Amino acid sequence: MKKNGLTAATSEFQKFLIAYYQDGQKGELKQPLVYESDIQVQLVNDEGKNPLRCIWSGSKSVFIIEKVIPKLENEEETTEDSFSPDSKLHFKEALGPMPLAVMKARQLISWYTIAHNPNMPQLVNASSPAVVLPPVWVRCDSSDPEGTCWLGAETIRTDSKVTGINFHSVTCKGPVTGKASFINLDELKKAHKGRHHSSTVTTKGYAQYDLFGSTVVESSIIESQSSVVVDFTWSNVENILQTPPLTSAATLNIKVGSGDQRSPVYQLYKELEFLIVLAEGLKTGETDWPEPLETKTAVELVRTLIEDLKNKFDVYQKQPAKESEKIKSDAASVEGSIQTAFVTDRGDLDFAEQLWSRMRRSVASYRDVVDSLTLVIQALKFGDIQPWIHRGSSSSLSKLIQQSYHGNMDNFSFTGLAPIRMLLEVGLDKMRKDYINYFIGQELTTLNYLDYFLSSSVDVQEQVQRLKKLHHMLEIVVNCNAFLNLSHEHLFPLTQSCLQFYKKHPYSEDHVFHLQIRPSVISNFYQNEHPQTWRVEVSSGHGQKEVKTTWQLSGKAPVEHVVFDIPDIPFETTINGEGEEPAYFTTMISCSQVHFM
Repeated sequence: MKKNGLTAATSEFQKFLIAYYQDGQKGELKQPLVYESDIQVQLVNDEGKNPLRCIWSGSKSVFIIEKVIPKLENEEETTEDSFSPDSKLHFKEALGPMPLAVMKARQLISWYTIAHNPNMPQLVNASSPAVVLPPVWVRCDSSDPEGTCWLGAETIRTDSKVTGINFHSVTCKGPVTGKASFINLDELKKAHKGRHHSSTVTTKGYAQYDLFGSTVVESSIIESQSSVVVDFTWSNVENILQTPPLTSAATLNIKVGSGDQRSPVYQLYKELEFLIVLAEGLKTGETDWPEPLETKTAVELVRTLIEDLKNKFDVYQKQPAKESEKIKSDAASVEGSIQTAFVTDRGDLDFAEQLWSRMRRSVASYRDVVDSLTLVIQALKFGDIQPWIHRGSSSSLSKLIQQSYHGNMDNFSFTGLAPIRMLLEVGLDKMRKDYINYFIGQELTTLNYLDYFLSSSVDVQEQVQRLKKLHHMLEIVVNCNAFLNLSHEHLFPLTQSCLQFYKKHPYSEDHVFHLQIRPSVISNFYQNEHPQTWRVEVSSGHGQKEVKTTWQLSGKAPVEHVVFDIPDIPFETTINGEGEEPAYFTTMISCSQVHFM
């Protein structure tokens, strides 16, 4: 009877997981499902949303099982005056994920194990070996003597057949300070050997440092969306909290947000920002004009430019230099802005580009655009000026200028959105050449690789989006050069990685770019710093019979559903406090196996 009850419970649990998994594979289910009224199951396919990402890396898909968040007392009878839907949501979010009792978690893990046992033909999955479920992880309430906070199980497979199960048990304590509080490496090895009856073990180290949080660069970085984190891995760990040796494998994880005022290309970002304002106005018919950066009006500045040409001043050489000096002065006026030899301004601005540079800093209304462009068209039509423009310019204004050389210009209507579009086209032309100057000038790529981003044959809104991508790439490369002193040897492959990503994906400042690097290149940024995560894996056995014991230190609590006793120590400041011992959480992940006969 007991056996039948266990089999029935296992079968029901298995059917539930299989149905949920198959619906999830079709993209039909994203919300958690309730099992047995008080258990919540969620299939997580996004690594960024996986609550285990700080302590475990395994299958992309994983079942997270936890306790259902309780309803508010008398929630069914509450009125709008007592609780709004938003307040209910905030209340439940404040509770956070809730754990199950350790005994219940072990029962669920046993059901998962039995469901995959090929010696149980009465179960659905045993007769359908193609349905192999993702790993299961259960949040635990630490009620056992070991203080278990997670229990996990995943299948061991040979030729698509399940041959066993890997079990994981996670405990977490902290925060604590000082190496004397930590287990030493010999004790960790001894514990692993005793648990798995192994005579020899191997060790592998992992450490993560926040380079933008390093004391070497923190004085030159302000709060922003940017981060550069480096991951190290190495074999033959010598001691707990060992600094990664120079023979380690190192990977930079780079996430850069545009618009940081201290960025060497901040002024170019502001220029792009105005371009986006025009594009949005062209799309919606309404333009949110930014505050002018000039004291003179747009009409006054454009009239001065035309008068200079009419008086035959050699502005083709003088004015671009003045414009370049103006931009440099603006950049330098931002307190603490970072300068780098990597960024050099162009000195060959043609008439249309000089016009754009004045108008984007002074235009405050639609009327400003119309009046300024009217001055230019009239001067061209009457032959007062015959300005020089770059070959290959594709804007409608450039075409009118070329026609003016022959005294035969098309009519241009200053009605509706036509003036906005003309100014936008001039800006697109100018900024394309700016990005060519930066990327080609530094030999980071070729025109062939930039062709996709520079195309003027696509819709104007798409042209703006592609320039936005180019600017984000430039921000990434320039920041790595300015703050981390990365050379061409590293900036070139980084640029190629960015180009490949943005040819296939939409704009995203949340995307993390990866770059392999030699530790010696960045050694001064991490060797005297505290890691934000440090981990050692002790392993024995080979292939599918390999078992690991993992011990980890982390500056942040790696488990959401456990309440830790925070001692009266400056926890937030010590993690990067120079000369002080940081406060760390310790996590132990133990592994065991069962193999089916």
